[in-house]
Amino acid sequence: MARMALGAILCRYQRVQASKRPGFEVRPGAGKRRVSIPNIITLGRIMLVPIIVWAIVSSQMEVAFAVFLIAGISDAVDGFLAKRFNMTSELGALLDPLADKALLVSIYMSLGIWGAIPRWIVILVVSRDIMIVAAVIVSWLFDRPVEMKPSKVSKLNTVAQVAFAALVLAALAFGFKPAPYDIILMGLVTIFTLSSVSLYLVEWVRHMSTIEAK
Repeated sequence: MARMALGAILCRYQRVQASKRPGFEVRPGAGKRRVSIPNIITLGRIMLVPIIVWAIVSSQMEVAFAVFLIAGISDAVDGFLAKRFNMTSELGALLDPLADKALLVSIYMSLGIWGAIPRWIVILVVSRDIMIVAAVIVSWLFDRPVEMKPSKVSKLNTVAQVAFAALVLAALAFGFKPAPYDIILMGLVTIFTLSSVSLYLVEWVRHMSTIEAK
């Protein structure tokens, strides 16, 4: 009995000591909830959103362009760190696209209010994201969750949106005429936005119909 009690005490002591070691996880999955460096960078990018909105609305286009560049660099850095050092996480997978969308939608809305881009392109870009989010929420409410994975068209759409926003901000910051490249990029944004939302909705309808049939 004494040996068993002593063994139990020693075992408990070892677990306590081990839990104090750096990186040791007592609870399963506890490490996955830790905020990693890429996630901190992503959160920082989200915090840049109100700054760039203020800069555009206040006609501080040099500041807006500089903040936009910082946001773009931070996006590349957190993606590199996550993949290179295996720091990917569910939180990061959620925060990264959220940060990108928050930044792009805010920039497009601000530029539309400022009069730098047509309002119809703003409505198109914002409506696409609203429709996708609404589809995800509806599927969740009906207990039929769907995972909207980014398609190739969606990735091209993001590239076109970023390029168009960067060109417009640079033109406003440094005073050059963006034509005809702004028209070309705006056309690409229109095509890719309509194509990507159509593909997403088709996939969503197929998903909902398949579950209904079962």
